[in-house]
Amino acid sequence: MLYIHFMNFIVYILFSESKNKFYIGFTSNLEERVIRHNQKSKGFTGNVNDWKVVYTENYETKELAHKRELQIKSWKSRIKIQKLIDDKD
Repeated sequence: MLYIHFMNFIVYILFSESKNKFYIGFTSNLEERVIRHNQKSKGFTGNVNDWKVVYTENYETKELAHKRELQIKSWKSRIKIQKLIDDKD
């Protein structure tokens, strides 16, 4: 019997209270990725450690997840991102 394993990719939005900012990304391992975002490092998320997941979407391929990530980032609108999060509930 042949088993095909589909990789699951997650588009996610994080929010930091201390920065009062959103961060949009995608990954195949959300738990590990959030840990890395909350470790002190260089880059946008690295100087604070209070990032929390506020939104997720699942995709079967890396390409689809990346396309969606770029679409959300292209909005450059906090209001539109907040509406996406609010409408998910």
